[in-house]
Amino acid sequence: MSKLPKIHARRDIDPSKMFSIEQLDLEFSNGERRRYQRLKSRGLGAVIVVPVQHDGQVLLIREYAAGLHRYELGLVKGRLEAGEDVLEAAQRELQEEAGVAARELTELTALSLAPGYMTHVTHVVLARDLYPSRLAGDEPEELEVLPWPLEQLHELVQRPDCTEGRSIAALYIARDHLLKNA
Repeated sequence: MSKLPKIHARRDIDPSKMFSIEQLDLEFSNGERRRYQRLKSRGLGAVIVVPVQHDGQVLLIREYAAGLHRYELGLVKGRLEAGEDVLEAAQRELQEEAGVAARELTELTALSLAPGYMTHVTHVVLARDLYPSRLAGDEPEELEVLPWPLEQLHELVQRPDCTEGRSIAALYIARDHLLKNA
Protein backbone atom coordinates (compact mmCIF):
# COMPACT_ATOMS: atom_id res chain seq x y z
CA MET A 1 0.00 0.00 0.00
CA SER A 2 1.35 3.44 -0.94
CA LYS A 3 2.16 6.06 1.63
CA LEU A 4 -0.30 8.99 1.59
CA PRO A 5 1.03 12.20 0.04
CA LYS A 6 2.11 15.02 2.34
CA ILE A 7 -0.18 18.06 2.27
CA HIS A 8 1.88 21.25 1.99
CA ALA A 9 -1.00 23.73 1.88
CA ARG A 10 -4.80 23.97 1.95
CA ARG A 11 -7.03 26.88 1.10
CA ASP A 12 -10.76 27.28 0.56
CA ILE A 13 -11.89 28.71 -2.76
CA ASP A 14 -15.37 29.96 -3.68
CA PRO A 15 -17.39 29.11 -0.55
CA SER A 16 -21.09 28.29 -0.85
CA LYS A 17 -23.84 27.17 1.51
CA MET A 18 -23.39 23.42 0.87
CA PHE A 19 -19.77 23.08 -0.30
CA SER A 20 -16.51 24.89 -0.49
CA ILE A 21 -13.72 24.17 -2.93
CA GLU A 22 -10.51 23.29 -1.14
CA GLN A 23 -7.15 23.35 -2.87
CA LEU A 24 -4.50 20.84 -1.70
CA ASP A 25 -0.80 21.14 -2.46
CA LEU A 26 0.44 17.55 -2.13
CA GLU A 27 3.75 15.74 -2.14
CA PHE A 28 3.64 12.00 -2.86
CA SER A 29 6.04 9.44 -1.36
CA ASN A 30 8.12 9.48 -4.56
CA GLY A 31 8.67 13.25 -4.26
CA GLU A 32 6.19 14.23 -6.99
CA ARG A 33 4.16 17.34 -6.14
CA ARG A 34 0.68 18.08 -7.44
CA ARG A 35 -2.14 20.50 -6.76
CA TYR A 36 -5.64 19.02 -6.33
CA GLN A 37 -9.01 20.62 -5.78
CA ARG A 38 -11.92 18.97 -4.02
CA LEU A 39 -15.48 19.80 -3.03
CA LYS A 40 -15.53 19.96 0.75
CA SER A 41 -18.91 19.29 2.33
CA ARG A 42 -20.07 21.91 4.82
CA GLY A 43 -22.47 19.48 6.46
CA LEU A 44 -22.29 16.48 8.72
CA GLY A 45 -22.98 14.01 5.92
CA ALA A 46 -26.21 12.58 4.64
CA VAL A 47 -28.50 9.57 4.82
CA ILE A 48 -30.23 7.57 2.13
CA VAL A 49 -33.02 5.31 3.33
CA VAL A 50 -34.30 2.06 1.82
CA PRO A 51 -37.86 1.75 3.25
CA VAL A 52 -39.10 -1.83 2.76
CA GLN A 53 -42.76 -2.68 3.36
CA HIS A 54 -44.05 -5.99 4.76
CA ASP A 55 -44.82 -7.18 1.21
CA GLY A 56 -41.20 -6.66 0.10
CA GLN A 57 -41.86 -3.51 -1.89
CA VAL A 58 -39.53 -0.58 -1.43
CA LEU A 59 -40.94 2.94 -1.22
CA LEU A 60 -39.43 5.25 -3.83
CA ILE A 61 -40.01 8.96 -4.19
CA ARG A 62 -40.22 11.08 -7.30
CA GLU A 63 -38.68 14.50 -6.82
CA TYR A 64 -37.25 17.33 -8.85
CA ALA A 65 -33.51 16.99 -9.50
CA ALA A 66 -32.11 20.47 -10.16
CA GLY A 67 -28.79 19.12 -11.46
CA LEU A 68 -30.55 17.38 -14.36
CA HIS A 69 -33.61 19.69 -14.48
CA ARG A 70 -36.05 16.79 -14.43
CA TYR A 71 -37.92 14.54 -12.03
CA GLU A 72 -36.04 11.48 -10.76
CA LEU A 73 -37.24 8.33 -9.05
CA GLY A 74 -35.06 7.40 -6.08
CA LEU A 75 -34.88 6.85 -2.36
CA VAL A 76 -35.60 9.06 0.63
CA LYS A 77 -32.47 11.07 1.42
CA GLY A 78 -31.25 14.16 3.19
CA ARG A 79 -28.56 15.85 5.24
CA LEU A 80 -27.81 15.11 8.86
CA GLU A 81 -28.72 18.02 11.08
CA ALA A 82 -26.73 19.23 14.09
CA GLY A 83 -27.22 16.91 17.06
CA GLU A 84 -28.67 14.05 15.00
CA ASP A 85 -27.15 10.62 14.60
CA VAL A 86 -27.56 8.64 11.39
CA LEU A 87 -30.66 6.71 12.49
CA GLU A 88 -32.41 9.81 13.83
CA ALA A 89 -31.80 11.58 10.51
CA ALA A 90 -33.12 8.54 8.61
CA GLN A 91 -36.29 8.46 10.70
CA ARG A 92 -36.88 12.21 10.23
CA GLU A 93 -36.30 12.06 6.46
CA LEU A 94 -38.67 9.07 6.12
CA GLN A 95 -41.43 11.03 7.83
CA GLU A 96 -40.78 14.24 5.88
CA GLU A 97 -40.46 12.71 2.41
CA ALA A 98 -42.46 9.45 2.41
CA GLY A 99 -44.96 9.99 5.24
CA VAL A 100 -43.86 6.87 7.12
CA ALA A 101 -41.69 5.99 10.09
CA ALA A 102 -39.90 2.72 10.85
CA ARG A 103 -39.80 0.59 13.97
CA GLU A 104 -36.58 -1.03 12.74
CA LEU A 105 -33.65 0.97 11.31
CA THR A 106 -30.31 -0.59 10.40
CA GLU A 107 -27.28 1.30 9.13
CA LEU A 108 -25.79 -0.87 6.38
CA THR A 109 -22.77 1.09 5.17
CA ALA A 110 -21.53 4.50 4.08
CA LEU A 111 -20.93 5.55 0.48
CA SER A 112 -18.65 8.20 -0.90
CA LEU A 113 -19.95 9.97 -3.97
CA ALA A 114 -16.76 10.84 -5.79
CA PRO A 115 -13.77 10.26 -3.47
CA GLY A 116 -11.31 11.60 -6.01
CA TYR A 117 -12.63 15.13 -5.60
CA MET A 118 -15.35 15.22 -2.92
CA THR A 119 -15.40 14.75 0.88
CA HIS A 120 -19.16 14.04 1.18
CA VAL A 121 -20.34 10.70 2.68
CA THR A 122 -23.87 9.24 2.58
CA HIS A 123 -24.97 6.62 5.14
CA VAL A 124 -27.20 3.82 3.80
CA VAL A 125 -30.02 2.88 6.20
CA LEU A 126 -32.49 0.00 5.83
CA ALA A 127 -35.95 0.81 7.26
CA ARG A 128 -38.47 -1.94 8.07
CA ASP A 129 -41.72 -2.34 9.97
CA LEU A 130 -43.11 0.88 8.51
CA TYR A 131 -46.16 2.76 9.78
CA PRO A 132 -47.84 6.04 8.75
CA SER A 133 -46.23 9.14 10.29
CA ARG A 134 -45.72 12.52 8.66
CA LEU A 135 -43.51 15.47 9.55
CA ALA A 136 -43.37 18.79 7.73
CA GLY A 137 -40.23 18.96 5.62
CA ASP A 138 -38.38 21.47 3.51
CA GLU A 139 -39.49 20.18 0.09
CA PRO A 140 -41.04 22.81 -2.20
CA GLU A 141 -43.81 20.38 -3.23
CA GLU A 142 -45.32 17.14 -1.96
CA LEU A 143 -43.32 14.15 -3.16
CA GLU A 144 -44.97 11.27 -4.98
CA VAL A 145 -44.36 7.94 -3.19
CA LEU A 146 -44.18 4.89 -5.45
CA PRO A 147 -43.95 1.31 -4.12
CA TRP A 148 -41.66 -0.91 -6.22
CA PRO A 149 -41.04 -4.67 -5.87
CA LEU A 150 -37.44 -5.14 -4.75
CA GLU A 151 -37.23 -8.33 -6.82
CA GLN A 152 -37.75 -6.16 -9.92
CA LEU A 153 -34.71 -4.01 -9.21
CA HIS A 154 -33.21 -4.86 -12.61
CA GLU A 155 -36.22 -3.24 -14.32
CA LEU A 156 -36.10 -0.17 -12.10
CA VAL A 157 -32.48 0.67 -12.90
CA GLN A 158 -33.24 0.49 -16.63
CA ARG A 159 -35.72 3.35 -16.37
CA PRO A 160 -34.55 6.71 -17.75
CA ASP A 161 -35.86 8.48 -14.62
CA CYS A 162 -33.91 6.31 -12.13
CA THR A 163 -30.28 7.26 -12.60
CA GLU A 164 -29.02 8.46 -9.23
CA GLY A 165 -26.02 6.34 -8.24
CA ARG A 166 -26.61 6.56 -4.48
CA SER A 167 -30.16 5.21 -4.82
CA ILE A 168 -29.13 2.41 -7.15
CA ALA A 169 -26.19 1.35 -4.96
CA ALA A 170 -28.29 1.52 -1.77
CA LEU A 171 -31.03 -0.61 -3.33
CA TYR A 172 -28.57 -3.34 -4.33
CA ILE A 173 -26.86 -3.22 -0.92
CA ALA A 174 -30.20 -3.49 0.91
CA ARG A 175 -31.44 -6.28 -1.39
CA ASP A 176 -28.28 -8.31 -0.81
CA HIS A 177 -28.48 -7.70 2.95
CA LEU A 178 -32.09 -8.90 3.05
CA LEU A 179 -31.33 -12.01 0.96
CA LYS A 180 -28.34 -12.90 3.14
CA ASN A 181 -30.35 -12.46 6.35
CA ALA A 182 -33.60 -14.07 5.15
